[in-house]
Amino acid sequence: MSNAKGPRILVVANQKGGVGKTTTAINLGTALAAVGEPTLVVDIDPQGNASTGLGIPRPERKVTTYDVLMGEAKIADAVTPTKIPGLALVPSTVDLSGAELELIDRPRRNAILKDALAKFAEEEPNRFSYVLIDCPPSLTLLTVNAMVAADAVVVPLQCEFFALEGLSQLLKTIELVRANLNPALEIQGVVLTMFDRRNRLSDQVAADVRANLGDVVYKTIIPRNVRISEAPSHGLPALVYDLRCPGSQAYIKLAGELIQRERGRIAA
Repeated sequence: MSNAKGPRILVVANQKGGVGKTTTAINLGTALAAVGEPTLVVDIDPQGNASTGLGIPRPERKVTTYDVLMGEAKIADAVTPTKIPGLALVPSTVDLSGAELELIDRPRRNAILKDALAKFAEEEPNRFSYVLIDCPPSLTLLTVNAMVAADAVVVPLQCEFFALEGLSQLLKTIELVRANLNPALEIQGVVLTMFDRRNRLSDQVAADVRANLGDVVYKTIIPRNVRISEAPSHGLPALVYDLRCPGSQAYIKLAGELIQRERGRIAA
């Protein structure tokens, strides 16, 4: 999938918290790496949950997204290997929460991450097939930087009552970014997460989302699964913690579906 232009950059975003955004970033990244698509996860959330979930303790986060955004380091300096072959991380720490104010007067402040990733792609065009950017659950300068840097958005959407309301806000944000900052930004897909087969509401939400968005919604649905919830406390993606659990199997299917969409895009 990698090419002379560098990796395909996907931002994993939703302005609502608790929708499985970080879980999707780290498990999708793991699944892509497992099928031979080297992947870089960029943690741009000050909470640093993707970094924790990939087993990088805070003392080992020597060069971080904050250093990159402040212009004190290049992406190449911040790339940190994980325990998963083919999967690397640009880690985050709480320092990032101050970045917003520090960047406010910076020229091209919306495009700092884009410029850093473009430089990295020039220097090492074939190192990664995909870059997945894990965003904070809010519309901040950090999220805008991620969307300006990205080729497309992957939207995790929990199968709960207010799902569509949160989604409409996010779609407006994507349209604003497209209109003003990144006209090429696409929606790669919407992934339904936390699906509970015992709950009729989950079925109803899934049906509503598909009725509203059609083929943008991935066929793969991520179930609510205790093994997915347990995995981050062990510093492991669910796919490594318990490959056979339904959640892990769903993320493997999702990676296959995402790759198929990418191939279809290239063929078109």
